[in-house]
Amino acid sequence: MSPRASFMPCLIDPRGPVPSLGEPLVDEYLRFTAARVRPNTLSAQAYDLKVFFTVVPKPPLAITTSDVLTFIEAQRAPRRGGNVVRLADGEAGLAASTIKRRLATLTSLFDYLLIRGLVERQVVPRSMTPRSRSLRGSPLVRAPKRLPRILEPGEAVALVGALRTERDRAMVTLMLHAGLRRCEVLGLRFVDVQPGDGRVFVAEGKGGHQRIVPVVPAFFTHLSAYLARERPAGADPESVFVVLKGPTRGRRLSAAGLDEVLAGARSRAGLSHASCHELRHTCFTRLREAGMALEAIQAQAGHANLDTTRIYLHLSNDWLAGEYQQAMAVLDRLYEQEHP
Repeated sequence: MSPRASFMPCLIDPRGPVPSLGEPLVDEYLRFTAARVRPNTLSAQAYDLKVFFTVVPKPPLAITTSDVLTFIEAQRAPRRGGNVVRLADGEAGLAASTIKRRLATLTSLFDYLLIRGLVERQVVPRSMTPRSRSLRGSPLVRAPKRLPRILEPGEAVALVGALRTERDRAMVTLMLHAGLRRCEVLGLRFVDVQPGDGRVFVAEGKGGHQRIVPVVPAFFTHLSAYLARERPAGADPESVFVVLKGPTRGRRLSAAGLDEVLAGARSRAGLSHASCHELRHTCFTRLREAGMALEAIQAQAGHANLDTTRIYLHLSNDWLAGEYQQAMAVLDRLYEQEHP
């Protein structure tokens, strides 16, 4: 293919597990990175590259920094004619976090091409400051850091009360009271459940990290009832949570299936929000409010970096107020000593 020719990417998944876009260099990169990342990350990267090369229909070796800036502008453009905006930030284009992720994928692709000697420089700029200057500069895309939403105690009770099966109660308990991610709940196997120790083994955590986490006794109660009364005969022998009805009865429950369970419970409980990740955030916020150390929450959450866990300091309503009041009490005593 000529460097100046264009192509239309088409995300396909042939016989092998590595997706393909139909462009040799991009497909080589995807095969290379497949050994370094988890399947979900690989799928996200393949989709990000599909989006980029759809907006900028050039082969990789013809991409310039100007093309990258054009892509950013296109991603910021209003969707659906600008008539729909996000309530969170009032923007009509894609979320800044999504654009940053796509730029990170593109950066990784050109790092690969740079190492191979196929390009002379990285076309994705690190910031708005020229590389020749020592200043750090401003980021290409500024993503505001917002606190995640959590459920109030009454909302959590209403959500659990709206669940219809013991299977669903067991899954929600793992997220709401143990902080498991959606994929970790769906990937739970019978060999991972340790009722004698009151723990579960997370074999496929984010980034491939494994951990053992304690869970509340209520989970084992719901699990026992689910296995005794609801689980179909002949179901997947390894997976704990399977489909209960329909043509896929007995097969491992999918992410879409769990989302559908939560959507129905939200509707019946009259809640406007309650995603799987919000349940996880709620869990760690309540644990922090109860005095659990950040290092312990980090281990429970499976965070690689403690900085990720620090967000729960700010979500905890009592922590900052308590620290402030304690500090002000010390200052008041010092003032009284200096001015008796």
